[in-house]
Amino acid sequence: MKKLQAILFAVILGTIFCQCRKTATYVVAAQNSVTNKPSGNSATQTDAAQSSGRTEQAHPSYSRPDSASVDPSEQAKLGGALFQQNCAFCHGRDAAGGETGPDLTRSKLVAQDVAGDKIAEVLRQGRPDKGMPPFTFSAAEVAELVAFIHEQRSQAKLHNGSRRGVDVSDLQTGNVAAGKQYFNGAGGCASCHSPTGDLAGIASRYEGLELEERMLYPEGAKSTVTVTLPSGQTLQGTLAYLDEFTVGLRDANGIYHSWPVSRVRYSVSSPAEAHVAQFPKYTDADIHNLMAYLQTLR
Repeated sequence: MKKLQAILFAVILGTIFCQCRKTATYVVAAQNSVTNKPSGNSATQTDAAQSSGRTEQAHPSYSRPDSASVDPSEQAKLGGALFQQNCAFCHGRDAAGGETGPDLTRSKLVAQDVAGDKIAEVLRQGRPDKGMPPFTFSAAEVAELVAFIHEQRSQAKLHNGSRRGVDVSDLQTGNVAAGKQYFNGAGGCASCHSPTGDLAGIASRYEGLELEERMLYPEGAKSTVTVTLPSGQTLQGTLAYLDEFTVGLRDANGIYHSWPVSRVRYSVSSPAEAHVAQFPKYTDADIHNLMAYLQTLR
């Protein structure tokens, strides 16, 4: 009986030992499959992978292509996407002008630009006086924008007559001598303006439609006010506030003064009002001639 028990015990131990070895083998195999840990010579494994047609492929991260190696049409396409995101709001989707930005397809600066030598500077510096901020585009992005703008300019040339804006040459049809005579005579312009004073160089600062708009209605022109105090003293300055109760001005030093209108006398001079009063008096010839004269004040 004891002998039989000993035999059965030995069989059970042998079975358990075999199962443990089998389990250990499975565990090691599973670890090797997860970690891809080589179990033999690496060169042999590489040869085996190549012979089976399997190769390891690298996946490099995307980088913007060198602008010099990009096809010009593809470069313009990339520039078009940048233009829509950053410039179209002012200059229009096709660069032909928008609500506040000029037509770039007819721009003198664009026409004189060679490989971005002028456009790039405007992009970097901006035009703060005209509401255009500076941009921090990379060199590749600048090249793409330049390519797009020049492509649009070329397209505009093919469709002459379809432009939305007013060209400078459209407003150069008047007679300079007649315009000067109107300025000093019937127009009454000389009573407030001087070609050697406030208008000196105005044609260098503005041109085309922008100049004509300022001639007809000088948006942003400041009204002035003269206030006479009860003592007889007078003060002049830029009109800062006026209602039925109070009149206020800023003097030449920028200091604000105000008085109850019931205690002072005041008179307001508004440059814009004189221009508005001139509207019904203008003839088409007057406007064209006056514009021609103003364009000589450089």
